Amino acid sequence: MDKANVKLTVYFEEPFWIGVFERLAEEKLSVCKVTFGVEPKDYEVYDFITKNYTNLKFSPAIKTEIKQTAINPKRRLREAKKQTQNVGIGTKSQQALQLQREEMKTVRKQTSREQREAEKQRQFDLKQQKRKEKHKGH
Repeated sequence: MDKANVKLTVYFEEPFWIGVFERLAEEKLSVCKVTFGVEPKDYEVYDFITKNYTNLKFSPAIKTEIKQTAINPKRRLREAKKQTQNVGIGTKSQQALQLQREEMKTVRKQTSREQREAEKQRQFDLKQQKRKEKHKGH
């Protein structure tokens, strides 16, 4: 059975509180960024995770290395404390978010191009119809 690790980092980025979900599965990292607005309480974060986790849009997966070592519980506690004091997100996460932004940008460009072309076609058809109607009366 494959393991999947999910990590949530909540930090303040002027003027909003941001949450970054990092999902590590099968040596691939995918990330999702969520804007909370005001500072979320622990129970609000838990409630958000339970209700909205399945609806989150994660970035495309990036291949990454996973260290498989047994960690002393005291060391794990020190590392957790150090991570809570760190500000920001990891570089792999930033890369994954950038990849997601680029993907969304291309999708947005494509849909806007299709809408623009559909509008041009509609305008053209309207002009043609008006031209035909002008000639019917003679």
